[in-house]
Amino acid sequence: MVGAGGGAGLGGLLENANPLIYQRSGERPVTAGEEDDQVPDSIDDREIFDLIRSINDPEHPLTLEELNVVEQVRVKVNDKESTVAVEFTPTIPHCSMATLIGLSIKVKLIRSLPERFKMDVHITPGTHASEHAVNKQLADKERVAAALENSHLLEVVNQCLSARS
Repeated sequence: MVGAGGGAGLGGLLENANPLIYQRSGERPVTAGEEDDQVPDSIDDREIFDLIRSINDPEHPLTLEELNVVEQVRVKVNDKESTVAVEFTPTIPHCSMATLIGLSIKVKLIRSLPERFKMDVHITPGTHASEHAVNKQLADKERVAAALENSHLLEVVNQCLSARS
């Protein structure tokens, strides 16, 4: 899914050596209803955003939220229909890390959500030169599964998903 080269995490040079850094949004306050085990708690846009906002960028010591790659307004959840759609925006139009970023988002959702959810992770339309190809890869369950069987690629994804100290 991801070619060789490019990215500090993959042993190459930085493509976007001086990215814009955005302010992180605050933590969402927990409501009484969410703490009540007797009340069904549906999954909403903000909950999904909270899951993916702290994913680490593969090139920079920054999160996807800090680079504005993910935004809450680009997350759509329909809990009743068990669907989640996430649009992400690479920092540059020729970002070679776009597939890896999308894969990291997809893996985080797979690991965090109940199996009933169907996930659509794709590039924000018009923001990447290879948008169609990357989206096709991310939508193909067999290609995603094959990518996750690659131990090196899985290690890089796990680094993106690990908490920074």
